[in-house]
Amino acid sequence: MTQTESLLAAANRREFMKTSSLVAAGAGVVSCLGALPGAFAAGDDTIKVGLVGCGGRGTGAASQALSTSGPVKLVAMGDAFADRLQGSLSELKKNNSERMDVPPDRQFVGFDAYQKVLAAGIDLVILATPPGFRPIHFEAAVNAGKHVFMEKPVAVDPPGVRQVLASVAESKKKNLSVGVGLQRHHDPRYIETIQRLKDGAIGDIHTARVYWNDAGVWVHHRKSDETEMEYQMRNWYYFNWLCGDHIVEQHIHNLDVINWLKGDHPVRAQGQGGRQVRTGKEYGEIYDHHYVEFEYADGTRMFSQCRHIEHCFKSVSEHVQGTKGLAVINDGVIKTGKNERAKSEDWRYKGKSGNPYQIEHDDLFASIRAGKPYNEGEYGALSTMTAIFGRLCTYSGKMIEWEDALASNVSLQPKEYNFKMDPPVMPNSDGTYAVAMPGISHVV
Repeated sequence: MTQTESLLAAANRREFMKTSSLVAAGAGVVSCLGALPGAFAAGDDTIKVGLVGCGGRGTGAASQALSTSGPVKLVAMGDAFADRLQGSLSELKKNNSERMDVPPDRQFVGFDAYQKVLAAGIDLVILATPPGFRPIHFEAAVNAGKHVFMEKPVAVDPPGVRQVLASVAESKKKNLSVGVGLQRHHDPRYIETIQRLKDGAIGDIHTARVYWNDAGVWVHHRKSDETEMEYQMRNWYYFNWLCGDHIVEQHIHNLDVINWLKGDHPVRAQGQGGRQVRTGKEYGEIYDHHYVEFEYADGTRMFSQCRHIEHCFKSVSEHVQGTKGLAVINDGVIKTGKNERAKSEDWRYKGKSGNPYQIEHDDLFASIRAGKPYNEGEYGALSTMTAIFGRLCTYSGKMIEWEDALASNVSLQPKEYNFKMDPPVMPNSDGTYAVAMPGISHVV
């Protein structure tokens, strides 16, 4: 059996169902374990944290890690850019100075900063760079025997997903805790709503609708003294080798919720998308809208929309229809009947609430302290692949089978990471970038 065949076998639906259900059931429980004296294998019960990727999300994740129970210290930081690192360091010191010990000799800058952070005596690493780097960073962290929190998505192309799946298998052998930033799995409202639906609250589910429609995100404009690699790294959201397009970077959250509910991933999909409004040079090569119809093995359809266009219908939500009713999962609402807008509700979540971004770190650190590691890497990789699957369909305009997509060897990654090197995508003579054309572009 080839390596690709082995990885495809490791990602079969039964294993995914088992992993997803265990994590969903256990995520809310781990946070109750508390910090058990002596349970942390390093001997000292202070968990030493390294941060790789010092942008807004990395800074937020580090702050949440430092807000967990028990002794914890941030001891090393790394980023491709010195100004990003220093900005993050200053921000973190505002509220976490007593839990920080990051002297200049543990502040690392450059493409190899992650290697230096991993060698800085840490126990856990936070991986929060643009997602194109996640497969190589995660592999290095697992090889170094470190616990990991990595932001979603965990890859931008099928070869990256397979690399992550292989590293997940190795992390399980080493009993490492691995958290993935799909924080809805740690949100009490989502946990209970999903469980009720799994228990048959609306009968057999046959249709899902998911949305991430909004006006879009930030843009970093080109500076005159930047190399092309520096510019794309700064403006990473708009280049697929770094981001994967917004269907991967953002919409993964909604797609992941339905995978979680189904205990499965889609088996085929087709879709359409394009670039109609956000067409300027600053928007790189990504689309501004995607629509995908995903099909699961049992015939369930998931209809997926994500859009980055101002003054349009906005929604970030997940909806499902069953034989006995419907649910708005993000609102924690279940209704019988067929009218989603009806005022009557059979059930609405009224339990405890909390910040799921914080809870996911509470759960992860508690698992480490208790010596009971859990691993979210596999469903993180498969939900990432679901989002990539959608992009492959919208870029090509074709119906694609899951197995063909996951086995694809079309890689978006550069051959070398160096600020003086050209990135994988270069601008045309007028400064624009080539954009995928349905019916023409080769994606698998």
